[in-house]
Amino acid sequence: MLTATTAVCPRRRRGVSPLVDWGTHIMTFDIKKDSKRIIIICLASAIMAINIKTFVSTGGLYPGGATGLTILIQSICKMFLHITIPYTPVNLLLNAVPIYIGWRFIGKKFTLYSCISILVTSIMTDMIPEVAVTYDILLISIFGGIISGFAISLCLSMNATTGGSDFISIYLSEKKGVDAWNFILAFNVVIIMIAGVLFGFDKALYSIIYQYASTQMLHMLYKRYQKQTLFIVTNKANDVCKAINTVSMHGATIMSGEGSYEHEKRKVVYSVVSKEESKEVIAAVKKADDSAFVNAIRTEELSGRFYYRPNE
Repeated sequence: MLTATTAVCPRRRRGVSPLVDWGTHIMTFDIKKDSKRIIIICLASAIMAINIKTFVSTGGLYPGGATGLTILIQSICKMFLHITIPYTPVNLLLNAVPIYIGWRFIGKKFTLYSCISILVTSIMTDMIPEVAVTYDILLISIFGGIISGFAISLCLSMNATTGGSDFISIYLSEKKGVDAWNFILAFNVVIIMIAGVLFGFDKALYSIIYQYASTQMLHMLYKRYQKQTLFIVTNKANDVCKAINTVSMHGATIMSGEGSYEHEKRKVVYSVVSKEESKEVIAAVKKADDSAFVNAIRTEELSGRFYYRPNE
């Protein structure tokens, strides 16, 4: 038996007021929730800016993405044209197309808060002086990358992004249904190699280490586009399916099985959920049937329709 996934329209909550309506999309604003969201986004942006003016600047690294491309353009202008240009206008210009993609295809509120992140990071990067934490280039590459990945994941956890290739990656993840963060690494390697040709491959190679550390940190902390397959052996299949659907909006398939020891009839519920919500789903399943046997398996590739909670 296959249970259908049904989209549920969100109801208006107390304390939430409509801000603006674009056709069928209504942007809402919750003062308490969104104030916290803005504070954390600004904190993540500050961490990103500090990381740029300490680890990245000291190591002469090129992080990739819009940030790396901005730094690359600044370096080219300074070395070959003897012109020092600020970070903010270049970064904002490079983010123009990704911002349009986010506004058009991902979510308007998501893009609005991402613009706050981009703007705060850019302005603080121009304002903060360069400070050397360490001159060990390997330590700079590893810990700078870890801090970068943490800042990006912190921003993403608030349903926003630091801009650049993140917009494109999220768009591809939702449209193609694949975990696209490794595409960011491949794209950034291209930028880094250009920097290597112009400024030396030692910095480029260390920049790859930096970007790899950042990507792995992001992959570890941000799990929205990672998926898990759940196999649940239960005697309360309908209750389990209802619990899965209530928590994650996903459906499930119920299969008949038989225990190998006592040869009793069992039901096996099969479902695929996002990894970020799998713990909540498993908790709901155990609440529906505390004797259920749950096996969670990492899903490497998925073909077919898969429900993602829409970005605001």
